[in-house]
Amino acid sequence: METLWSDFINSEWHDWKGSGRSEDRLGQEKWQRYFLTQWQLPAPVPADEDTVAAMRSFRERLHGMSVRLAAGKTLAEEDFAYLNSILDKGAVKRRIEPESGSVRMRLLGVGENWEQVMAEVAASFAETLIRGEGARIRVCENPDCRWIFYDDTRNRTKKYCDHKMCGNLMKVRRFRAKRREEG
Repeated sequence: METLWSDFINSEWHDWKGSGRSEDRLGQEKWQRYFLTQWQLPAPVPADEDTVAAMRSFRERLHGMSVRLAAGKTLAEEDFAYLNSILDKGAVKRRIEPESGSVRMRLLGVGENWEQVMAEVAASFAETLIRGEGARIRVCENPDCRWIFYDDTRNRTKKYCDHKMCGNLMKVRRFRAKRREEG
């Protein structure tokens, strides 16, 4: 399952096939448009250089937190303080809406800027933690990929971001290594 926060973190792409290529998509106008459309968030495109630098710094901190959680560690007080500083930059208004025979409260971002977007990303990450699902955060076991993902499997044993891409690639690599050892 892709989440708002994992999609944001994974804007730093690494070639999962092992070529060593990588690409920082945060500063790309095309990626910014995709991201905002995908998550129905308003912000000006393209983001200016200072904003992109702030988003890169945020992404790096969020990535570090995700890696620590994936390793079974907990977040430090300064991590929560940092997340709160990002959340402080995004104002929300509340809407009550009917939903499948019941009622729900919906929070809507007020600002139409990248600070609001980062606050929504931080809120998405916080929701994962609040639901007690920080232990479901994973780093793809393909060392060339480094993708961060949310493990939505029942038994929490997902190892790869995508079993068809990274999973198959790693299976082939293990098979070939075993054949070399035998031969």
